[in-house]
Amino acid sequence: MGLVFGDIGTSPIYTLATVFVLTKPTVDNVLGIVSLVFWTLIILVTVQYAWLAMSLGYKGQGGSIMLRETLLRAVKGGRKLSFAAVLTYLGVSLLLGDGVITPAISILSAVEGTLLIPGFEHLGSGTMIAIASLIACGLFAVQFKGTDKITWIFGPIMAVWFAVLSLSGLLSVSAMPDIFKAVNPGYAMHFFQHNGLTGYIVLSEVLLCATGSEALFADMGHLGRWPIIRAWCFVFVALVLNYMGQGVFAIQHPETKNFLFSMFQSQFPVLYVPFLILTIVATIIASQAMISGVFSIVYQGITTRLMPLFNVKYTSNELQSQIYIGSVNWFLMVAVIFVILIFRESANLAAAYGLAVMGSMTTTSLMMILIFSGTNKRMLPVAVAICGIDFVYLIATLSKIPHGAYWSLVLAAIPLVIMVIWTFGQKLLYQSLRPLEFEIFKISYDQIYEAGNLIPGTALFFTRDWKVVPPYVVHCILRANIIYQTNIFISITRTEEPFGVEVRSEKKIAEGLELFEVLAGFKEKLDIEEILKESGIHEKVIFYGIEDIVTRNPVWHVFSFMKKNTSNFVQFYKLPARKLQGVVTRLEM
Repeated sequence: MGLVFGDIGTSPIYTLATVFVLTKPTVDNVLGIVSLVFWTLIILVTVQYAWLAMSLGYKGQGGSIMLRETLLRAVKGGRKLSFAAVLTYLGVSLLLGDGVITPAISILSAVEGTLLIPGFEHLGSGTMIAIASLIACGLFAVQFKGTDKITWIFGPIMAVWFAVLSLSGLLSVSAMPDIFKAVNPGYAMHFFQHNGLTGYIVLSEVLLCATGSEALFADMGHLGRWPIIRAWCFVFVALVLNYMGQGVFAIQHPETKNFLFSMFQSQFPVLYVPFLILTIVATIIASQAMISGVFSIVYQGITTRLMPLFNVKYTSNELQSQIYIGSVNWFLMVAVIFVILIFRESANLAAAYGLAVMGSMTTTSLMMILIFSGTNKRMLPVAVAICGIDFVYLIATLSKIPHGAYWSLVLAAIPLVIMVIWTFGQKLLYQSLRPLEFEIFKISYDQIYEAGNLIPGTALFFTRDWKVVPPYVVHCILRANIIYQTNIFISITRTEEPFGVEVRSEKKIAEGLELFEVLAGFKEKLDIEEILKESGIHEKVIFYGIEDIVTRNPVWHVFSFMKKNTSNFVQFYKLPARKLQGVVTRLEM
């Protein structure tokens, strides 16, 4: 509940408040909108994610990048594979863009609840923005310490939050039990018939009730499929009860602006301040879950070579999912505060929110169609139907672009550009390096080794694949005659499994030349120095390659900048600096 449902669990704070800015809370409208909320939770969350997407977890892992890994094995090359790559880039980018807006709207909407405290009615927007910004700064400032020591309280707090939502909603519903008629989708259809285009635009705000649903799939690797599904059953009931309770309160008090806070204040006026504190804590937990999710997505992007080698800090010795990426953290903080300053109010932010979320959901449904078309054709019609519904919501959210939704696209464009330039740049860089086939390399190597003049000790050379020798190794050994008594080619390969480390060694692929392979799960954190010690390797020097890129192409200038300003291979794996020798290879792209 704390790690997965924080975002979707705090959506009742602003969803109906935003919807009823566009339409009057008459009985018919309320029944129609509550019906839309109910069926949005059923279709987009329960069916798309809890049922379909989570059935496609790759090696027990979820998320857009893991869907890509599934597709790489289910689709045999061609245009489908290229289309899958494009969908992956888009899905990951939109999800990361959503990672900026979610903390901003959650924190800002919770802080605005202070306006209902007696004596605080005239609190200025500048003061609320300052409070929200301070909360955001504090949240991001403590990330480097890790959250494993406090996450044990996330679940209980969110359990209390959902219990309070259920109780408050149930008390409100008891005054008008007829609100349960909203489970009939006929009321949603009736709403569209009587509101026309306005009703369709309202759909883009109703979507806010499902924000955060992608967390069900993305966090599956940490918690497992069935615990998440069981928790969702409880969360779903709590959300539906609260939305229906807010619907009843909207009919009774149509002039109200924020239905959740006003409803609770009318029911338990003495407990309103504790409820407001609980709300702020719940939004902080929701924001923390999103930040941790962003770190996890970026780390998956690093290990699958979609993103540069950002410096990663492991904040827990017990939980492998606990990581901290400083550059990502500070960029997120600046972006969140920027969004708070630009939009100033949660109502303005909600008017722009949803486009990135729906774009991410749509790319997920398209990827599911590609997978089911090659693996389980019985599920294909369901996936196609869900994708069609996603497009209906997505088209509705396009109406938000003039109201600020373009910011979510701008934010998503940053990781998209990084991934595209990085992946294509790495491919071109590898081609430009012109590595040497091992069999050709071995002929010259044997001659030099037999000639003697060997340096005492052991030297390590990192290679992606020992059968293809990189230029820096050729330069060191063949051109500069830097050859040790023992030379070891080391390659690190990320496997299909999320965790687990396997070591393979071949003592003699040539005289004085050995092979050492590390096979590690794509989520595994590696201590290369410790692995070498355990394997009895005590190196004297570690050689690695550095590329000095010369180019006139502005795109590859950006790629070169990224290479220089992110961690290189040895920094990422924290190899001992005293043993390192970098060999520069100049090349033209």
